Amino acid sequence: MAGHNDSSVSEKKSSQAVDDLPTFSVENMQNNMKVIYYSRTFLSIIGGVIAGILGFTGFAGFIFYFLIMAITSVGLMAKAKFSVHSYFDSWNRIILDGFLGGLLSFVLFWTFAYDIVHIF
Repeated sequence: MAGHNDSSVSEKKSSQAVDDLPTFSVENMQNNMKVIYYSRTFLSIIGGVIAGILGFTGFAGFIFYFLIMAITSVGLMAKAKFSVHSYFDSWNRIILDGFLGGLLSFVLFWTFAYDIVHIF
């Protein structure tokens, strides 16, 4: 049989559970996502130009892109002081977001720089 003391204990537990839920500011999350997209796009362009100048072709260029994106992810995690859940809702945000858009920019500038340096 439940008494009055048991209900006050359950109310305290439920209020503590509400306090333990992580809260995020929508504006801050959107700003953090912009930083990720801009960083990946910028480093993809720079990496594409470097890959084109160095003359990478085929899989070597794509491996170079994956290496650049891995370095970018580690850099973003270091910028967040490796407490990703303080700034993002999951690890996937920092590791995978902007990956395909960056790949398209990388290939565009890779082929452009390769053509300018090695063909013309």
